[in-house]
Amino acid sequence: MISNRPYLIRAIYQWIVDNDWTPHIQVDANYPGVLVPQQHVQDGVIVLNLAPSAVQGLDMDNALFTFRARFSGVEQRLAVPPQAVLAIFARENGQGMPLPPEPYPETAMADEGADASAPKSGKSAKPTAKKPGLRRIK
Repeated sequence: MISNRPYLIRAIYQWIVDNDWTPHIQVDANYPGVLVPQQHVQDGVIVLNLAPSAVQGLDMDNALFTFRARFSGVEQRLAVPPQAVLAIFARENGQGMPLPPEPYPETAMADEGADASAPKSGKSAKPTAKKPGLRRIK
């Protein structure tokens, strides 16, 4: 089943832009696949401005959000898996949505019974099917 996370992020992003606010995302900079300027990461987290005027080439695909942005005047390419997004909100009033942290892929495999102490062979393990479930968020 396709995760609803990228759909929720895109919907909140569009709502923020439609209200002429400035969309920001809070990202777990240590999540695998995240490509952000490390000098701007604080405590493993970075907040990125995704306003249409602040980024170029924004592509919010289900598997990866990519765009270009300037940091200290230097254009950089950024990549953020939707699973690494911890929140999306409007800078002006904080309206938006926090998202529960996702387990890192290695942790998810270990939780499914894979031997975490086994040496990595460089080949990706075949994903196992998990039962769908709901998580209560307060």
